[in-house]
Amino acid sequence: MLIARWQIDARFGHKQKVIDMLRDWTSTIAPQAGLTRGQILTGSIGALEATVEHNWQVDDLAELERAWAKLGTIAAHAQWGKDLEPFVVSGTAKWNVYRML
Repeated sequence: MLIARWQIDARFGHKQKVIDMLRDWTSTIAPQAGLTRGQILTGSIGALEATVEHNWQVDDLAELERAWAKLGTIAAHAQWGKDLEPFVVSGTAKWNVYRML
């Protein structure tokens, strides 16, 4: 079992907008890519307050690769990314994958 963590930093004053857009993405786009076991977290203590994470539980790397491949074919995902861009700090998006023990 793996946790695939997507992390991004919101621009000052726009964290709630980023969270709202991620919640919408979770209910409308993620299921189309096969991502169904996720949670949103935000920075509090020991993390940047602007940081917003979306953690996805997947069985293995193959499942994650299938989801990433599918996302590339979903027009609404591409538009969502363009719509999100004004609210995030450019260059802060990253993925980390962790193995659950």
